[in-house]
Amino acid sequence: MYNYKAYNLSIKSDFYFPELLDIENSASSDIEIRISFLSISNSEIDNHPTSFLGKVDGAGLFLIRNGNEIIVDPEPGVEEALIRPLLLGPIMCILLRQRGMLVLHGSSVVIGDEAIAFIGHSGWGKSTLADSFHAKGYPLLTDDVMALRMDRTQPIVFPSFPQVKLWPDAAKSIGHDPSQLPFLNSQSEKLAHKLTNGFVRDALPLKRLYVLGVGTHHEIISLQPQQAFVELVRHSRTITLLNDSLFLGNHLQHCTKLIEQVPIALLNRCKSLAAIPELIELIENDIATLNSQIWENQRNDSYSLCSA
Repeated sequence: MYNYKAYNLSIKSDFYFPELLDIENSASSDIEIRISFLSISNSEIDNHPTSFLGKVDGAGLFLIRNGNEIIVDPEPGVEEALIRPLLLGPIMCILLRQRGMLVLHGSSVVIGDEAIAFIGHSGWGKSTLADSFHAKGYPLLTDDVMALRMDRTQPIVFPSFPQVKLWPDAAKSIGHDPSQLPFLNSQSEKLAHKLTNGFVRDALPLKRLYVLGVGTHHEIISLQPQQAFVELVRHSRTITLLNDSLFLGNHLQHCTKLIEQVPIALLNRCKSLAAIPELIELIENDIATLNSQIWENQRNDSYSLCSA
């Protein structure tokens, strides 16, 4: 079996994953991905707090159990390159949620030893923005699947793996040669940018979360708690698949706690690749302002304690 690491978890797998970080072989692992026979009727879907069984047409059957096991029964003749995105996407999301994590449809980069995240639907520019930050020297933490653990004071974002999925025009605008980047698989027009550096392997606290929107100009608008809650639910992964009451209850609690701990804003931007440098500068200035506010609040708190 192959040995990898993602989301701070060790993985043993029957599948080869060129996207993932290799680690040394060990007797045990946090997650095991195996190929084995499964049986399911076309209309049957098992959905329990510790077990999920489902079918993906054109790929096969997938069983996810106890947050530590994935069993795959591939359809005859299906190429592994078509199964890998499913395993690293929705299947991994289900497993991470079984482990009690909040999983959002987002990408994140590192600014000043803390994570800055962007959430939004597919095609809204999360990966393009994250890779543009990376090109400017900011390390990548996650792309597309963002797993968080709710901590006492600040949510923790776990590193995924050093790859960003890009459309050819986005890759070219960032400075890549699209002809030198491989396709994700034979049925995808997206390209895989595999990072050789600038990927953080440590989990980091989340400082700021932006919800991607579209406007006539770049602007950042703070969201009220009710608005932020709606956006978090909207951009949660596999929320319609894992609809057990226990999952839903835990998920809503996680969203509420995230809103209490992290400032969330709407990031409206022009849908122009040429305007991304200005968007990055706007975000940099926003983070600098946020840092100044935090420093000022801490100074005032210290002054109040000294005066008491």
